[in-house]
Amino acid sequence: MRIWRLTVAALVAGAAVTVPVTPAHAAVSDAELAYRWAPVHYQDTASSYRADYLAPVDYDGDWNTLDNWNDLDANPQGLTGTSYYSVVETGTHWFIVYAFYHPRDWKTFFPHENDMEGLLLTVRKDGGTGVLEAMITLAHDNFYSYVPAGSPYTGNRENIDGSVLTQVHDGAAHPTTFQEAKGHGCYNWSGGSFPGGDGVVYYPSRDAGTVPANRNDRAARYRLVDLFGPGGLWQRRDSNPPFGEYGAFAGDDYQRNAAHTPWAWDDKTDGSDLQAGVIATDPAYLVSQYFTGLGAFSLTYVRNTYRG
Repeated sequence: MRIWRLTVAALVAGAAVTVPVTPAHAAVSDAELAYRWAPVHYQDTASSYRADYLAPVDYDGDWNTLDNWNDLDANPQGLTGTSYYSVVETGTHWFIVYAFYHPRDWKTFFPHENDMEGLLLTVRKDGGTGVLEAMITLAHDNFYSYVPAGSPYTGNRENIDGSVLTQVHDGAAHPTTFQEAKGHGCYNWSGGSFPGGDGVVYYPSRDAGTVPANRNDRAARYRLVDLFGPGGLWQRRDSNPPFGEYGAFAGDDYQRNAAHTPWAWDDKTDGSDLQAGVIATDPAYLVSQYFTGLGAFSLTYVRNTYRG
């Protein structure tokens, strides 16, 4: 029997590439993908440790982000571990964003109400839940590039900043990530120890997140919330509050509207063609510019809710 293979055209690094279409299999849900690749997350903590706990944006029971700084001490029960996620898809890859929210960025210089930083994972389709090929994290106003062992990716417009270490959770190897105390910049996890020795380790959960037992809880859990879900942050993107301007949470402590969602995350030094939000809205293009050695890599989206 003759088997016909379909192809799609992709444009990578300025060259036309013929990309085999992944064979048809039972569809994997976004929730399954998000859980499969959700990082084991190492969150450093400091003296006002509750401000370093992961939380939902509406941790205090409402979507008014203008009171999130001041409501922190009165609502510790609301600080349940949470990660927001989104999935977009090309013919060859899934691109999964994870976004971690904190009510305060309380670093010494330029603190502000609300904080959201996180990462993008590039996962090659393989007929199952895929193969991780790269990670880009956001720390303040800079993106950092990492690859796991065995990835063919090498640096392109940006250097590779390190390796993605994995840790087995629920029977599968998950990437690991780290966030600073106070300012919450997100990086890869080095495999060492927390600065100062204390910190919270969050594991992804299929169910509810937990409030850490203390600033050194090594078995906390976070739940996964779809950014595109009904009543979620993407659906509220034109509402004030929670947003004071496009992609920026309404905040009035120390700085106005200083915390951003993934569709406004930006590395201000990586080129004028890589506009704010590209890490979420056009991740295939971002990855094609940050890395080389991509192999078959489509830039054409099968679905991308950010782009309509």
